[in-house]
Amino acid sequence: MTPRRLIVLLDCGDTLIDEGTQIHHDSGVVLSGELVPGADRMVQDLVEAGFRIALVADGRYASFENLLTRHGLFELFETLTCSDAVRHEKPSARMFRAALGSLDLTESDASRCVMVGNNLSRDIAGANRMGITSIHLAWTDRYPKHPVGPDELPDHTISTPAELLPLLRRLEDEPESSR
Repeated sequence: MTPRRLIVLLDCGDTLIDEGTQIHHDSGVVLSGELVPGADRMVQDLVEAGFRIALVADGRYASFENLLTRHGLFELFETLTCSDAVRHEKPSARMFRAALGSLDLTESDASRCVMVGNNLSRDIAGANRMGITSIHLAWTDRYPKHPVGPDELPDHTISTPAELLPLLRRLEDEPESSR
């Protein structure tokens, strides 16, 4: 039996781009920022392994286009769901529904997805409430690493981007009911 392929939803700030290095325009658009160490390889490896990937991030589309294009990652994403277009921020279910819709998925497909993010109160809580497997990328101390409630408890925690692909492969081999 072939393992089913998970769909990977990725946050941007402190998941792909180090927020501490971002340079903003007066308009609020992020012009540039440095990658989280290993984030570019992670995205490339996911695509090479056949995963569908989508960005689900709070902020302006132009910011993510600037950041991802600068690092050669923009074209690797199947879709970008940004809070400025949805007019809601994570953990709002609207953000996750919009991301699923942009991938031609419905809420019933949420269990086929994983959300990788750095923020327990936004990325993890929002994913958990939708039935999306949550993966906390806890590489920086910029945000809390300890959940304040059950919604913020991640299904999995990784410390570096390099840990994501091996985790996804393990998850794909597990029966869906054990997740």
